[in-house]
Amino acid sequence: MKKIFQILSLGLVLSSMTACKKSFDTLASDPNRATSVPANLILNNVLLEYNEGAFNTLQRWNQYYVCNYDYYGNQEYNWTGFSYNNYNVLKNIQKMEDEAKKSVTAPNPYTALAKYLKAYFLYDLTMNLGDIPVSEALKGLGNITPKYDTQKQVFQQILTYLEEANTEMGTLKTTNYVLANDFYYGNNLSKWQKAVNAFKLRVLIQLSNKEADTDLAIKTKFAEVINNPTKYPLFSSDDDNLAFTYNSQYNKYSTNPDNFGFDATRYNMSSTYLGNLTTLKDPRTFFVAEPAAALVAAGKAPNSYDAFMGAGSGEDLASMSSNAGLGKYSFINRKRYYQTYTAEKTTQVGYQEMCFNIAEAANRGWISTQNAETWYQNGIKASQAFYGVKEGANTVTFQKPSGTLAESVTYSVDFSYATYYAQSTVKYAGNTTDGLKQILLQKYLAMYQNSGAEGYYNWRRTGVPTFHTGSGSGNSQRVALRFQYPSAERINNKTNLEAAISSQYGGTDDINAKMWIIK
Repeated sequence: MKKIFQILSLGLVLSSMTACKKSFDTLASDPNRATSVPANLILNNVLLEYNEGAFNTLQRWNQYYVCNYDYYGNQEYNWTGFSYNNYNVLKNIQKMEDEAKKSVTAPNPYTALAKYLKAYFLYDLTMNLGDIPVSEALKGLGNITPKYDTQKQVFQQILTYLEEANTEMGTLKTTNYVLANDFYYGNNLSKWQKAVNAFKLRVLIQLSNKEADTDLAIKTKFAEVINNPTKYPLFSSDDDNLAFTYNSQYNKYSTNPDNFGFDATRYNMSSTYLGNLTTLKDPRTFFVAEPAAALVAAGKAPNSYDAFMGAGSGEDLASMSSNAGLGKYSFINRKRYYQTYTAEKTTQVGYQEMCFNIAEAANRGWISTQNAETWYQNGIKASQAFYGVKEGANTVTFQKPSGTLAESVTYSVDFSYATYYAQSTVKYAGNTTDGLKQILLQKYLAMYQNSGAEGYYNWRRTGVPTFHTGSGSGNSQRVALRFQYPSAERINNKTNLEAAISSQYGGTDDINAKMWIIK
């Protein structure tokens, strides 16, 4: 009897433990916590990350403008570890694909967009670092120490993603696809397809030093896009641009009425950018900058190119601050960039850049069906129109030197495109080295406060325009050529990282070492 009681007691204990486990499992499962997220919501978050803004450190490294006050920043190229945040975004892109496949057979609009977005974020990573993990990356606990793919392999994967994205979008745009939460193109895959191919031309042009590499076949790939517009549609105007639109409530433009009183006099134009505009007597000068107060006081007409002066990006910061306070330098056009919360759209991939990329390819002899001068002029005209330049009389508005945001002065500036283009410094010099330099310079001018780090990348690849250096540049008065790898990677993936640094840079993670793409 006692034994039977012991057995019954044990059974009750086991039953109780089982019940407790079930109860614990029930409690551990939160009915209010989502176990999956719709693909469209993930897309929305990813697209918010996909925004290369204006008036930030990238644009200072591009030498478009400068900060004259150390509290707000500087122009130093003392680059350290590059953030691996792009891998977090890539994880979200992969999750978006997985969630989309649960409800819609692939290919679907989310898988198509995912391929383009993967290409874009991988491009950003490799352009800043060199070799990066790709083929073994994003496997979670399956592989926490992924090997590093060579930069050539990374670009091959990027080009594969772009080809696949174009193919899927081309197929899907003729179907009743469902896409939501795309605030760039309003869920229109036809527009995204144009952006994919414009971006592909950017990637191929950046590989210009490797045009003899038969594995990459960049000239053939470039010509395929240009010669088959049905399969590879491209932008036809600035209306097609992949551009971020600001609003006055949640996504304010970088410079806006809220910070006018704090930093409006802390940013000057860079001589690298403004100096080239004034040398070319380019009317964009009057739309992006203000005349220097000291030059106006000395008798220069505010609506003349002689009244504008940029500061050298490499100038000592204390000297720059003093000269700015004395009115020797042109500020950014405060009336244009501080007046509203929306200012202007920031282009991520745009028509103007595409025009110059096609012009460069024609100049280099990659394509025979396009005229370099035509595309060169298309790019110039589109850029000037973007800033508001028109034929004839132009009204330009400047902030009063010591006035409030509401106070301004206006002047008239006459412009004739024919006269502008007739200048020997502007008129295309033909498919020569000089002609190529003209294309590259005008592309640099067109990407002011747009296109992320492309101004810098194009300088790094070609040396155009000449970047200014000095004590204010840091890095022993040099422009750095790359970032270091993140310090956390030295702990978490030391063996593979050291192998990548050894094969690329002789064992030293040197910010002044040349990566494969620019050798």
